[in-house]
Amino acid sequence: MPHYTARHIISISSLALAGFGGAYLWQQRQQQRNYFQSQSSSPVPPKLSPPKAASNMASITTPFQTLFAVPMHCQSCVDNVSSALYKLPGITKVEANLKDQLLTIEGTAAPSAIVDTIQTTGRDAILRGSGTSNGAAVSILETYHKPTLDAITPAPGVSDRMVRGLARMVQVNDSTTLVDLTLRGIAPGTYRATIREFGDLARGVESAGPVWSGTATLTADTKAHVSDPTAPRGVLGTVEINKNGHGSVFLSHPFQIWEVIGHAFAVAPVSVDESKGGALENDENTVVGVIARSAGVWDNDKTVCSCTGKTLWEERKDEVNKGML
Repeated sequence: MPHYTARHIISISSLALAGFGGAYLWQQRQQQRNYFQSQSSSPVPPKLSPPKAASNMASITTPFQTLFAVPMHCQSCVDNVSSALYKLPGITKVEANLKDQLLTIEGTAAPSAIVDTIQTTGRDAILRGSGTSNGAAVSILETYHKPTLDAITPAPGVSDRMVRGLARMVQVNDSTTLVDLTLRGIAPGTYRATIREFGDLARGVESAGPVWSGTATLTADTKAHVSDPTAPRGVLGTVEINKNGHGSVFLSHPFQIWEVIGHAFAVAPVSVDESKGGALENDENTVVGVIARSAGVWDNDKTVCSCTGKTLWEERKDEVNKGML
């Protein structure tokens, strides 16, 4: 079992995702540092500071549960948040636990859209779990572009990462997984999201291999929902980034969570056509991360980090300041 510093524990617990796959993230950070130490540096423009943008929602028909921590102090708080959520398309049930300040939400709305809606009421929200046990995953998407990272001068004890996005995944049945992808701080345009064959990020996206084929783990249930069994299953879809560098999309794809744990998740400009021999590179607009398990609903009851003594909300604030979505 690798040794985790307080900073790595904060990174995991601030998202409130038990079983986040800390070993993968630890390996990812170590591989990234080793790679960049061997590269030369050069100046880059300052990073963007994007505002919020509307989500691009896919047509999702299978409902699923999500659990959020939300600061609520009275029944009026509960009513205010519930009223806002019921106006969000796809929400079918909202149940509040005022004592523990938790909201259980059922429906087909993207978790990122739920967070946005709760924030319109003046409150924050932290995803505590989604789907069932072993049916949820997450990938923190970072840049491996050396010049971009050279421009960062982190304070002592602060992560040197440049987080540009987050992919949350929840399996809703034996053949389908929903992908809630949010990105910020990259150039406007159309980008393609893919799962890669490997999870090796020693050289960023360049060592993550080709698009995941998925043929070795294709089950009968999933195969019935795959339009072309010969095509790589790792091509998920596209996301539009607006002029402010922000974009989001909610995708539905035929794979199961267990199939992709440990693989890399990448987002790159569609101008790189891998079907015609193009290869992904660690440019300033390509981001990648390892897919790790996250908590299902009620799998995580953590409220205080044992190593730092910080509450869930204090850790959330720290991570947002570092670029975490």
